[in-house]
Amino acid sequence: MSRVLVTGGASGLGAALVAQFVAAGHQVLSTDLAAESPAQTGAQYRQLNVRDAGDWQQAVAWCEENWGGLDILVNNAGIATGGRIDVESLDEWDRVVDINLMGVVRGCRAFVPLFKRQSSGHLVNTASAAGLVHPPMMSSYNTVKAGVVALSETLSHELHPYGVTVSVICPSFFKTNLGDSIQGDDTEMASTARRLIEKSPRTADEIAANVIAGIRKQQFLIIPDRPALLAWRTKRFARPLYDRQMRKIAARARSRAESATKR
Repeated sequence: MSRVLVTGGASGLGAALVAQFVAAGHQVLSTDLAAESPAQTGAQYRQLNVRDAGDWQQAVAWCEENWGGLDILVNNAGIATGGRIDVESLDEWDRVVDINLMGVVRGCRAFVPLFKRQSSGHLVNTASAAGLVHPPMMSSYNTVKAGVVALSETLSHELHPYGVTVSVICPSFFKTNLGDSIQGDDTEMASTARRLIEKSPRTADEIAANVIAGIRKQQFLIIPDRPALLAWRTKRFARPLYDRQMRKIAARARSRAESATKR
């Protein structure tokens, strides 16, 4: 039985991971922004803002005091964002960097000293297929998720001598409430992203099951759905085809943007 902390555990992939960890018999601490605990049978709950280093230190203290340590940290909290480089504001860039990238950095920094003392632990960082393949009109999201992949790979080597393992999760679109977090000035991009999320045939529960299977095997790169895997393989092994696909997406986006301007 493992001791597991999940950030962003109140909804979406985080809630699905919490439920499946609990069902497998693990001790689970679900964390999120809300002060009140959501209805999550079998899990404990704690408020944690991933932008607040003090919250992270209190979470470490809670795990040591109540569990004597931690086995798996799932840095899952995040928001959706995106937009054309000349439309999306710098404030939105700051927001997504602080939550999606620095939120993971803060979590790793907080718990790595504990993992080193234990000579064990597993960091699991939620990135995205956008961290591996980089569609147009998503520069801020692509950038932070690629950063999470790079951070995870770096730590997988850095922490290996201490007995600490690392995984990074890279799913494509799946049904979740992530679209609700989209803000910013590029409303055309936001509408497209929401449609992709809402129309996906994949559920958070399906993604979570594949993620937990990858964690169990201590895989570094966990690509939990076929579309994400195909996109990544196309980029690696058929780069001209990948480039053509990305440029078609960009051309369609330009056409939609110009049509919207004319209305």
